[in-house]
Amino acid sequence: MKKYLETAISNALKTLDLLDIKGYKVEVPPEGFGDYSTNVAFFVSKRMRMSPLKAAEVIGEKLLSDPRVERISVDGPGFINIILSQEAFSEALFQTLNNRYYWRIKRPAAQKNIQIEFASVNPTGPFTVGHGRQAVIGDILAEVMRARGLHVEKEMYLNDAGRQIQLLGESVWIRYQQLLGKKVELEDTHYQGGYLVEMAEELIKEVGETYLDRSEKETRRFFRDYVLDRMVQTMKASMDKLGVSFDSFFSERTLVESGAVDRVLKTLRDKGLVTDRDGAVWFKVSAFEDESDKVLVRSDGTFTYFMTDIAYHLNKFERGFDYVIDIWGADHLGHIPRMRAAMKALGIPESFFNVMVHQYVNLKKGNEIVKMSTRRGEFYTLDELMEIVGVDATRYFFAMFDPDTHMLFDIDLARTKSAENPVFYVQYAHARICSIFRNAVEKGICHSTAEDVDYSLLQSDEERKLIREITSFPEVLERVAGDYKVSRITNFLEELASCFHIFYNKHKVIDRNHMKMSEARVGLCMVIKNLLADGLALLGVSAPESM
Repeated sequence: MKKYLETAISNALKTLDLLDIKGYKVEVPPEGFGDYSTNVAFFVSKRMRMSPLKAAEVIGEKLLSDPRVERISVDGPGFINIILSQEAFSEALFQTLNNRYYWRIKRPAAQKNIQIEFASVNPTGPFTVGHGRQAVIGDILAEVMRARGLHVEKEMYLNDAGRQIQLLGESVWIRYQQLLGKKVELEDTHYQGGYLVEMAEELIKEVGETYLDRSEKETRRFFRDYVLDRMVQTMKASMDKLGVSFDSFFSERTLVESGAVDRVLKTLRDKGLVTDRDGAVWFKVSAFEDESDKVLVRSDGTFTYFMTDIAYHLNKFERGFDYVIDIWGADHLGHIPRMRAAMKALGIPESFFNVMVHQYVNLKKGNEIVKMSTRRGEFYTLDELMEIVGVDATRYFFAMFDPDTHMLFDIDLARTKSAENPVFYVQYAHARICSIFRNAVEKGICHSTAEDVDYSLLQSDEERKLIREITSFPEVLERVAGDYKVSRITNFLEELASCFHIFYNKHKVIDRNHMKMSEARVGLCMVIKNLLADGLALLGVSAPESM
C-alpha cells in the first residue's frame, strides 16, 4: 500500500507540474494520525511559492481524487496525514493471499552478479560464537538478496598460508610428542586448547609413533597439512549444523603456490607503488588514502595477510563479480582503507569492494559475562552454543542485533520458553495460527482465496494495522539488501507477531454465528502465518505448527 501511495503522490505532483521530486518520505505516523504521513510539502513549497502548510493543503486536495484515499488532514507545519479507503486494505490483503511470495522479485535478464564472503578465518580452532554471528549474518543477507532478484554466491576464504597454521601444526606436534612420553613444552605463542590434545590422540591411533623419527621438514609439513585438513572439516561440519552452506571455498595457499601473489606484487612495483625499506616491501597506501604505508612482504620473505588479500580480491574481480561484500569483525576495521587503496591501485572500480563490519559478541550466563580467548583455549565454541540453546535460537539471536552494536548473547533468555524470548514469541504466533486453522476445519470453515470472501469486513484498527504491516515486508527486505542490517527482519517479525497477538486477544477469529467475518479473518490469519513462516525461513529458523 505504501508503494501505491508513493505513486499516487507522484501523480498528484505531476498535475501540479512538479516533476522528479526526490527525498521526501512516506511513513507510518504515530497512532491517531492516519495510515500514512508524508513530508512532501516541505520539498516543493518553494517551487509552489507558498508555505509548506498551504502546499500540503493543495497536494492533499489532489490526493483526494484517488479512489483509494479516503481522508486527508494536514498536521503541524505541513505534514499530510492520509487515511486509505477500506477498498485499499481489502485489495492489498486479497493480492497477498493470491500471491504467497509477493515479497520476492523475479530475476531480471541483466541481473547483478554478487559475491558475499564471510566466516573467513584462520582454520586454527573450532568456530567461536563471534564467527557464528558473522556466518548467520552473511547467510541471511545472501538469501534476502536472492529474494530481491540478485544472483549471489557465498564464499569462505581459508587463511591457510600464514604463520598461524604453522603454529597450529607445531602445537599438535608437541602434544603428539607429550602423549608418547617426550618431555617437550608448549610455548606461549602456541595454541593451548584441549581440542589439540584430542587431535593428537586420534593421530596416534592412525600413525602411531611414525613421526618421532622423521625429518623436521617432513614432520612440519605433515602436521601442518594434517591439522589444516582436520580443522577445515570441523569448520564445515559446524557450518552444516548451523544451516549455512557455501557455494565455494577458496584457499589462500593456492594464490601463493600459483604465483598469483607474485604477479600482483610485480604489478604494483611496475606502477611505482611499492618501496623497499628495512628489508621489507611496503605498499604506498598514502598515495591513495590518509593512512600510513603497509608491509606487503616481511623482512624474512613471507607475505603479509594484506598482500595475499590484495591478490584474492583481484581474483574476485577477474571472476566477473559486479561487486563483492566482505563481512568482517570489528578487529579488521583498520584493514578497510588499505584494501580500498589497493583496489584503486589495481584500477578496480570503487563500487566493487564493500565491507560490512560487525561488532563483538559476549556471552551472558546468569549474571556472569563469559570472557573468551582462542589461543588460550578459553572460549565457548559455536558448536557448544548450538548444543545449549539450539540452532533456532542461535541463528535468531545472532540476527536480531544490529551489526553495529556489541552483542550480549543471553544464554538463559535464549533457552526460555516464554514470550520474553523473541524467537519463542514469533514461533508461538505461527503455532497459534496453525491451531486456529485446525479449529476452523473442525467447525467447517476453510480458508479460501475466492473473491466472494468479503475482506472489507476487516475494519478494526487491529486488522488494518496487520494488513499495513503485511504489505511493508517487501520494503523491509529492500532495505536489508541495501544496508545489510538483517536485524530489520527480526524487528519486523516481532512487530507482526505482536500485532497478531493483540488482534487475537481482542477479536474472535472463529465464530459460527458470523461465518462471513470468520472467513475473512481466517484469510487474514493465513497471510500472517505464511509471512511468519517465510520470514523465519529467511533467517534459517523453523516455524513449528504446535508448541
